[in-house]
Amino acid sequence: MAEGEEAAAAEAATAAKVAELEGFVANKLHVDRSRLLKQRDEITTEMSDYHKLKDMIQTVLQEGARKELRTKVDLGHAFFCQADIPNTERIYVHVGFGFHVEFTLPEAKAFIDKRITFLERRCADTRDKLAEVNALIKLVMEALREIQRLGSLPSA
Repeated sequence: MAEGEEAAAAEAATAAKVAELEGFVANKLHVDRSRLLKQRDEITTEMSDYHKLKDMIQTVLQEGARKELRTKVDLGHAFFCQADIPNTERIYVHVGFGFHVEFTLPEAKAFIDKRITFLERRCADTRDKLAEVNALIKLVMEALREIQRLGSLPSA
C-alpha cells in the first residue's frame, strides 16, 4: 500500500472514530444530562412543596386548635383559589405513587421531615450523577479535540 493510501486510511479511521464519539456525546451523554436535570428539578419542586406544607402545619399548630381555616390553594401555574378547611385536626398528605394518607398534624410534620430528608439524599445523588455526566462530556470533548489536533499534524 502506498504511503498516501495509508495516510488516507488512517484519516478515514480517525474521522469515523470522531463521528462515533460525537454521536455518543450527542445521543447518550446529553440525553442523560437532560434527564438528570429534569429529575433534579422535579425533586427540588417536590421538596419545596413539602417545605410549604410543613410551614403551613407549623402555623396551624402555633395558632392553636382551630376548627376552620381559610387559605389559598395553588391549582398550578400560579393560579390560586380560596379554600375553606372545615377541620384542621387532620390532613391528607401525598406519600408517593399517587397515594394520600390521613395524618394528624404532628404525624404529618414527622412524615414530612422524613420525606424531606429522603428527597435531599435523592437530590444529592442526582447532583453527583449529573457531575459525573458533565465530567464525562468534558473528557470526551477534550479527547475529540486531541484526536483532531493529532490528525492535523503532518506525518514524520
